[in-house]
Amino acid sequence: MKTKRMNCERARSICIVSTLAKLGYFPSRKSEKEAWFLSPLRSETQVSFKVSSKLNRWYDFGIGKGGNVVDLVCLILECSVSEALAYLSDGLPIISSPQSEPNNQKQKRRSKNKVLEVHSILNPSLEKYLKSRCIPIEVARSYCREVWYECNGKEYYALGLQNDLGGWELRNLYCKTSTAPKSYSLIKSGKERLIVLEGMFDLLSLATISPEEVQTSDLVILNSLSFLSEVSALFKEYKTVTLYLDHDPSGREATERLLSNYSNCRDGSDFYKGYKDLNKKLIQMNN
Repeated sequence: MKTKRMNCERARSICIVSTLAKLGYFPSRKSEKEAWFLSPLRSETQVSFKVSSKLNRWYDFGIGKGGNVVDLVCLILECSVSEALAYLSDGLPIISSPQSEPNNQKQKRRSKNKVLEVHSILNPSLEKYLKSRCIPIEVARSYCREVWYECNGKEYYALGLQNDLGGWELRNLYCKTSTAPKSYSLIKSGKERLIVLEGMFDLLSLATISPEEVQTSDLVILNSLSFLSEVSALFKEYKTVTLYLDHDPSGREATERLLSNYSNCRDGSDFYKGYKDLNKKLIQMNN
């Protein structure tokens, strides 16, 4: 992917709405002055994430936090400012008057990710990305594939985890997105124990840290906390359900709710106490 150098001042003028579209997030409603989204920073069912078209600034009312496009990319992709600038240098439009955007451009910008090719993980850039997250390539190949996809007329590649409806969760150094239909991923082999994880890298991290635990359990990867209500219907089939959810407000709230409602649930997140998730713990273990 070709990139060019960009400083923070220029990057801050890049349209936030277009950046969110590139990342796979689209407004629930939009006017000339503002656009409202389901938060890309957490799971929610009521829109509370606002982008001001005039100021080109965002604000997430659910966490009381806001900022510019560089701040947002850093939070969504969990990357450094320099990595965010590299991502933003890839030809996104500079902010302009909303009414000047032609209808055909709006349609193009809203186009969905389209899968072009799926095969074993071979791309050196993806191997390097996995190494930066302390995931052995053999572990990643056991659960994920290399997915080439098209978005807004451009081709990209990413690590892909397929969900139960055939859609894909897609991750690379610069991108956190997915293809439709969105759902959870269930890896079932008739075990008595179920492990519940939030995302792809939680799965890969646990498989790296505790392969025996993973191999002796059925696994469900939520891909979004919004699927918890569907997934919890499976809990009655298992003797034990171990929760490895994030140490953030949404993850802790979900964990406490499940522990109260299901006697066979246990909280496994003490293992990475002091870290947001399993991958942050894994990286610390390897440093």
